[in-house]
Amino acid sequence: MAPRRKKIYEGKAKILYEGPEPGTLVQYFKDDATAFNAQKKATIEGKGVLNNRLSEYFMTGLTNIGIPNHFIRRLNMREQLIRQVEIVPLEVIVRNFAAGSIAKRLGLEEGTALPRPIVEYSYKNDELGDPLVPEEYIVAFGWANQQDLDDIVSLALRVNDFLSGVFYGVGIKLVDFKIEIGRIWDGDFMRLIVADEISPDSCRLWDVKTGQKLDKDVFRRDLGSLTDAYTEVAKRLGVLPANATNIKPTLIN
Repeated sequence: MAPRRKKIYEGKAKILYEGPEPGTLVQYFKDDATAFNAQKKATIEGKGVLNNRLSEYFMTGLTNIGIPNHFIRRLNMREQLIRQVEIVPLEVIVRNFAAGSIAKRLGLEEGTALPRPIVEYSYKNDELGDPLVPEEYIVAFGWANQQDLDDIVSLALRVNDFLSGVFYGVGIKLVDFKIEIGRIWDGDFMRLIVADEISPDSCRLWDVKTGQKLDKDVFRRDLGSLTDAYTEVAKRLGVLPANATNIKPTLIN
């Protein structure tokens, strides 16, 4: 086996390694599942394999409709080659229906349709619990300028349009999701692109007819098998064969 490349960063669900060419990284998807700011932890066999393949599916779809992102190609069951970016220290949250923290903050019933998609920001800091921050804070502390924020909102809403349509086409309601944004440079010119991942780890997904949860809330709320939920999403999207009953390397490669 080839020696493992230098580790650049390890998060709760992924590891970034030095890439084979300058300006690239290898993103490795772990089987670790966390919730409540890592207060709840578990290892879910096969989760990393599914998220690698699902994120490839969504990032490729974004590329096909002209939304820039960091994905280059999938390397194997658990790894993909990505562009190296400077991550804007924000989680960009897009909400279509009330669920989770917004339902608690505003006293809304979960599942209530919002008047329009709402974009929120949280400051990426695990020690602080990724607190929500207003645009005023973001600009004042220099995490992004106003033009960046305008571009981020535009990107986020375009991603929302794409994902909402893709999921609704297979009977899944996109309740909300979060993305991260990265900066890349072409000489002195800076561009913002979608980075990190798009997977059931970063989306709330409910079956349109039954309301069954097909996302990480299954793990957060002890609602059953997380692998089964993610496998169902992959099967509906055609990422796994419809008759797949468990996760096998032959189905993924």
